[in-house]
Amino acid sequence: MRNWQEHPWMGVFAATLCPFHEDESLDEAGLRAYIRELAAVPGLKGLVPNGHTGEIMSLREKERAEVTRIVAEEVKKSGARLKGISGVCGEGSLSAIDHAIAAKEAGADAILLMPPHHWLRFGRTSAEAVGFIADVAEGAGIDIVIHQYPAWTKAGYALNEMLEMAKIPRVKCIKMGTRDMARWLWDYEQLKAARPDLSIITCHDEYLLPTLLEAGDGALIGFAGFAPRLMIDLVHACLNGDLAGAKKAQQTVAPLARLIYNFGEPGCGAHQRMKVAKWLLGEMSSPVFRRPVRPLPENEVQRLRDGLKALGMKTVN
Repeated sequence: MRNWQEHPWMGVFAATLCPFHEDESLDEAGLRAYIRELAAVPGLKGLVPNGHTGEIMSLREKERAEVTRIVAEEVKKSGARLKGISGVCGEGSLSAIDHAIAAKEAGADAILLMPPHHWLRFGRTSAEAVGFIADVAEGAGIDIVIHQYPAWTKAGYALNEMLEMAKIPRVKCIKMGTRDMARWLWDYEQLKAARPDLSIITCHDEYLLPTLLEAGDGALIGFAGFAPRLMIDLVHACLNGDLAGAKKAQQTVAPLARLIYNFGEPGCGAHQRMKVAKWLLGEMSSPVFRRPVRPLPENEVQRLRDGLKALGMKTVN
């Protein structure tokens, strides 16, 4: 059995939400309260602001660093031993380096490095894909979690590319979002054979149990920023080889996941429902999602309210 408890990059990492005021300005007090709540949960390995869950695409550049700073400050105040991993999204190497340096200066321990999004349209060569990771590692001098996109996009990395990326010392972990279950075990085995210390963690909220039972060193998921204790129970059971415990935890997780993800993969709609649900439960200061996303229709809000109540959860909004 792997000694995953001692490994700094194995376990549960919570992608965090980001609260806003009605005018869409950053709600600092609300964010601090939310991070304090997460930092108090035993069993988490790290917090990940500025991911897709945290609406990175709608944050201004200075706001991304500000969110990182607030998270780092609250984690430090809490005394919790949690990594702070800030999402970085840049369309070129220099832009990504600038964002990574800003995150490091704001207190991040590492970055979650997304691929340039123009690749989704135009694609890229393998030299460009591997070179982008190497550029940021060298230029920013900070540890990197690689964000692997779905295999059906032009931004997803092939196995041979990830094997080259794994040779970069600053690369500590791959957030494996391939969403191709036929590749999952093979990619894991080949990467582990090449670099045993490399952590490979799932971000398949909708396939959490099967990915972890087949192969995986943990999870970096938005659902852990919504229901951290449930995710810790499920992920830790899988990592400990406790099939009965994992299936028992899944029975609690599954109906809540269906309410949030609506039988789809994590995306903007799911992240918005997650934030609204947290607000309905009185655990988030506001349900506001930044434009261009529009507010959830009232009938959808009511569906969430009814669904939470049906699961025995008390709503206050």
